[in-house]
Amino acid sequence: MMRLDGWGRYPSLDGRVVAAASPDDLARLMRDGSGLVARGNGRAYGDAAMGEALTVLGRRLNRMKEFDPVSGNLTVEAGVLLSDILDTFVPRGFFPPVVPGTKLVTVGGMIASDIHGKNHHRDGGFGAYLQSLDLVVPGGETVHCSRENNSELFFATIGGMGLTGIIAQATMTLRTIETAWIDQRTVVAPDLGAALQALDESSEATYSVAWIDCIAGGAALGRSLVYVGEHATRDQLAAAQSERGVLAPAPRAKLGVPLELPSWTLNRASVRAFNEVYFRAGSRTEQALVHFNPYFFPLDGVDQWNRIYGRRGFLQHQCVVPPANAHAVLSEILERFSRSGKASFLAVLKKLGDGTGPLSFPMLGYTLALDVRVTDEIFALLDEIDAIVVRAGGRLYLTKDARQSRDTFEAGYPRLDEFRQVRRAVGAEGRLQSRLSSRLGI
Repeated sequence: MMRLDGWGRYPSLDGRVVAAASPDDLARLMRDGSGLVARGNGRAYGDAAMGEALTVLGRRLNRMKEFDPVSGNLTVEAGVLLSDILDTFVPRGFFPPVVPGTKLVTVGGMIASDIHGKNHHRDGGFGAYLQSLDLVVPGGETVHCSRENNSELFFATIGGMGLTGIIAQATMTLRTIETAWIDQRTVVAPDLGAALQALDESSEATYSVAWIDCIAGGAALGRSLVYVGEHATRDQLAAAQSERGVLAPAPRAKLGVPLELPSWTLNRASVRAFNEVYFRAGSRTEQALVHFNPYFFPLDGVDQWNRIYGRRGFLQHQCVVPPANAHAVLSEILERFSRSGKASFLAVLKKLGDGTGPLSFPMLGYTLALDVRVTDEIFALLDEIDAIVVRAGGRLYLTKDARQSRDTFEAGYPRLDEFRQVRRAVGAEGRLQSRLSSRLGI
């Protein structure tokens, strides 16, 4: 038994764990066990990677198997970290087609979450670049899945939260890059309407994301810095007379949070001060060449940044709402947070396209993510926000979730019955079970 929690450190529960070092280990565990789920690097925020009876640790399945530089197809075991792929292939001129906000996630976790990035509005999610995967299903068999073979199981596994089987290995397609740098353009948006307009006007750009000052209210509600990016070319670096490495890998994190900060250090006043400094500093630079590491993974530069929220941890509320009435819906959500006095240290807005699997989070619309410290009062506020999202026809991201109700979940995922049928067919019901799936009745 060991204490388990997610990146948000809520909930924190005791559970039985076992480490798998090979596909044979996965097969044995699947033959003999029940109520289990796989866990990668523990970056799911809530209870998605916590088994009901057993949690299977998969980080030792970390071998890179094959790479074709012509097609860009890379085959790796599911426990390989995104950071290892970046360290290995950026110097060779290749980059993953989709990356989330942290590189400290496993390939298996990226598939199970169908992770989305700053290019989802244009390029889709990680599942769109997945060629095939080997899935160990209940009974211990390994099933090779692709768009052509066992396609229902393939698509259900993309975004399926590890509930169709345990992913042993996968093949994905990397994209080519000329440099490790991003040509970043910053758009200063004085309010939410301007931020949404800037994202819409950047639809043809490869990457776009808005940092929102969620403390700002009144006429400045939703004021943002919108970061638009493209992979920089060699000519651009040469024009900038850069002495930096063209395909330099990412530097290692140097800063860290050694212990949980007291709850009083993260309050409305401190977040307001931080946001004001950040907004003013970001407004000064319209265009710059930025290394991919701070552009995509700014928080990875601070080791164990989740300790900032204190001993009780934090929750991230990430929703997506359809384009119709998005301005009104997102305004209401931001106003509720602003009025409540519950300071959100991080608030991010992005534009999404359609998802890949029946349980994939992305849908056409806008996604808003807000971090809040766990307090006794925060749950009632988040329930109110959930109701707004449901009325708008939106849903919450399961990988970030730790507390939504079953009703909220079922209202947001119209293809849930299709997913349940695949689980039933493969014998996963009752055998593959996380704390999240038990809570939501998946």
